[in-house]
Amino acid sequence: MTGKKKTKWNATRVMMAAKCFRTIAVKLRSVYPARAMRKKMLVAADIDRSLVEAAESDGRFEVRVQPVRSEEDLLAALGDAEILVTRAYNRVSRRVIEAATGLRLIAQGTSGTDNIDGGAARERGVAIISLPGENANAVAEMVIGYILALTRSVPFYTAEVASGRWPREDCATRHEMSHFHLGIAGLGQVGWRVARLAAAFEMRVIAFDPYLEEEDFEARGATRAASLSELITVADILTLHVPLTAETRRMIGEPEIEAMRPGTILINAARGEVIDQNAALAALKTNHLGGLAMDVFDLEPPTAALPSDPRLILTPHVAGCTHECRTAIGAKLYARIAEYYATTR
Repeated sequence: MTGKKKTKWNATRVMMAAKCFRTIAVKLRSVYPARAMRKKMLVAADIDRSLVEAAESDGRFEVRVQPVRSEEDLLAALGDAEILVTRAYNRVSRRVIEAATGLRLIAQGTSGTDNIDGGAARERGVAIISLPGENANAVAEMVIGYILALTRSVPFYTAEVASGRWPREDCATRHEMSHFHLGIAGLGQVGWRVARLAAAFEMRVIAFDPYLEEEDFEARGATRAASLSELITVADILTLHVPLTAETRRMIGEPEIEAMRPGTILINAARGEVIDQNAALAALKTNHLGGLAMDVFDLEPPTAALPSDPRLILTPHVAGCTHECRTAIGAKLYARIAEYYATTR
């Protein structure tokens, strides 16, 4: 081959290779956009790694994991993020939303989104994704655990035995769960599951939910109470499963607690603000309440001192937190984000 022909042949190979690489690059860009074109996602909460791994493998997203707790830290972290992944403890206020000019989507792996200023989000055209009912089974199981612990005085007996005492004399004064009327305020995904589990213990279940029809109560295994006032007066155990709204804020205050039967057990695994926490603690101290379980608080974490009382169960907003639930939420929240961007440009 002459030098001239060889040079021409090499030039042809280079041109063909260049054309091939351009074709590949175009295809890659269609699947994996350039970094500058990727949608920036801030994961500002402690969430299962499955969401992060899936989002990082998706060429549409550029992921930054920076869990924060305070509103100030969230403001500082957001920057030009288009997607914000949060949990209920992240306060996404109007101030945060208005400052985040690039924000287009807030994705939260919980049922309630009362920590997000929905009005401000709508005004700015920011969409909100949540997972209603995803942690319902975990919360319902915890509530049944509270009921068993309080009706059988488990915390009291634990403290006594640990102190070297053996108090069996009054054990026959405790009752099996079938003895009790269980009142459920809010018969949605969580309340429904509580009713179903309670049925296995042959409890008599009464519920109040103004947004359900008569046939819904029967289908969900509960007798309908005509009002919250009626529910309060017939329940031996009252458990709350309502979202936090203007309607439900302080729905259980001092007058409602006073109207309860002496010895009633009160359980709150909804939102701290739906009860008057101080009134509930005062009623426990005077023995008007027979037991109190709180997984949620008006201020989280609570700053005021809480009493040491074996009839009082306190947990740090963990009723909906299990391995199974956390894993499912991570995967499903990513799927919802991916679905949103599949239909929204």
